[in-house]
Amino acid sequence: MTRSRTASFFSSLSLWVLVALAGGLAAGAGAQAYGIPGGTGSVGLIDALGQLWLNALRMTIIPLVFSLLVTGIASIADAAATGRLALKAIGVFAVLLVGATIYAFAASIGLHEVWPIAEGAARALIAETSDSAAAEVAANVGGGGLSAFLTSLAPANPIRAAAEDAILAIVVFAIAFGFATTRLETRLRQPVAVFFEGVAQTMIVIVQWVLKVAPLGVFALAFGVGLRAGIGAAGVLGHYIALVCLALIGLLVLTYVVTILWGRIGLARFARGAAPAQVVAFSTQSSLACLPVMVERSVSHLGVSTATAGLVLPLAVAVFRITSSVANLAVVIYVARLTGTEITLATMLAGGLAALAVSVGSVGLPGQVSFFASIAPICLVMGVPIEVLPLLLAVEVVPDIFRTIGNVTADMAAARIVEGRDAAADPEVASGI
Repeated sequence: MTRSRTASFFSSLSLWVLVALAGGLAAGAGAQAYGIPGGTGSVGLIDALGQLWLNALRMTIIPLVFSLLVTGIASIADAAATGRLALKAIGVFAVLLVGATIYAFAASIGLHEVWPIAEGAARALIAETSDSAAAEVAANVGGGGLSAFLTSLAPANPIRAAAEDAILAIVVFAIAFGFATTRLETRLRQPVAVFFEGVAQTMIVIVQWVLKVAPLGVFALAFGVGLRAGIGAAGVLGHYIALVCLALIGLLVLTYVVTILWGRIGLARFARGAAPAQVVAFSTQSSLACLPVMVERSVSHLGVSTATAGLVLPLAVAVFRITSSVANLAVVIYVARLTGTEITLATMLAGGLAALAVSVGSVGLPGQVSFFASIAPICLVMGVPIEVLPLLLAVEVVPDIFRTIGNVTADMAAARIVEGRDAAADPEVASGI
């Protein structure tokens, strides 16, 4: 499937998933009010279909996350080997990503304090979820204090850790494995990299197969929610979209502030330079599609040299997604509040580390694939149930726009920051504007 055909497929899929979500909620609410032919037998069958679809997605999580992390780390190591400029760019990416992750917790938890989920609506969406497995994972993450948390970072048995959904341990092992492969001779390193790239692509194909029937799976899950809670559950989805988008808008504002201070550029100049790329991001929801515009505007309007723009921006598109941690953690925290899952300092640390890791590993995936592949591991690390994620995936179209705009803006900001003292003089800064 070519890139254009893939984009077209997922665009039409998003529409059908939204239709299925609305139809499932409406059908479930109708069944609640007027009954359903077959009674509990029909309800059980629909629930089973929804669970089957969810399990089909879940079975790809461990191999996909592990393979993407290994190949993602290999790409960063290769980039670092190209020279000092690339190392500086990676350093800037790292600082911005860590800052964004800290912001993610503060913003999401703060937004929930200011605008909490309605209690009755929360019960509506979680009526059919089961948190027993999540509680077990949470105990593994947060139980026993800091010493138990540190012990859990290195899995004594990676196979057992995978079977028990101990994602954080798997992430740590994958990171160590990925860096270890960079120390091998070329003749040994290349087959390993190719193997895991092949595994990752195979898992993506399976996910694409599962997503082809996403309207059916989402309809079945939404039917159960509508049956138990009525059409009022739709209000929770609107609240969810608003909170995730607000967190991303806050990150966008912070990106401007950091660029002005660290990149030493005037607000008006940076805003004018980034605007065309942001328009393309809004229309395509693809950072890669924005790359030509980003390069041209960075050179012509942001004072970035052609050499820096030509290296930093493609590298940023490949390994740097600043909105990943913010949006993913916003989703996880929202589900935690929905389900009443406690967020402790230990689970925040574990979730932050996992979010940073998967932000590198999940780049380049279609939005529907990256949503589940990125967020489910963080949920498992923090002990948050994942059963509600397919319903949130159905409305991911709106937050995904803000994800892309934020990524494109941060990419151009990073290019200006990396250029540093060599950037073309900014008359606005010189004049004190």
